Formats: sequence, structure tokens, C-alpha cells
Amino acid sequence: MPGYQGNKQALPHKPCAQCGRPMSWRKRWAKVWEEVRYCSDRCRRDAKRSAA
Repeated sequence: MPGYQGNKQALPHKPCAQCGRPMSWRKRWAKVWEEVRYCSDRCRRDAKRSAA
């Protein structure tokens, strides 16, 4: 994130597809931020369970 200067409020946010909690951008998600849908492994598992 080129504009990051230590202010976490300036980072992008989006809601989790399963629980709706806001997720903040993380450096480890930099390359796949558009593909990130869930805030945790638990939400990912619950989404697969409810879809089946």
C-alpha cells in the first residue's frame, strides 16, 4: 500500500461475506485483496456448510 504512513484508518475496508464484520486491508492480502471474501477460516467453513 503506497500511501500507508502508519494511519490504519486510511486503509481500505470491506465487509465479510458471511458475518458482515468489517475487514481491514492487510499486507499479506495485498496481491489478492479483490478476492478476499471472508474474515476468518471459520467464516469460510460456515459459508461452505450453509451452501451445501
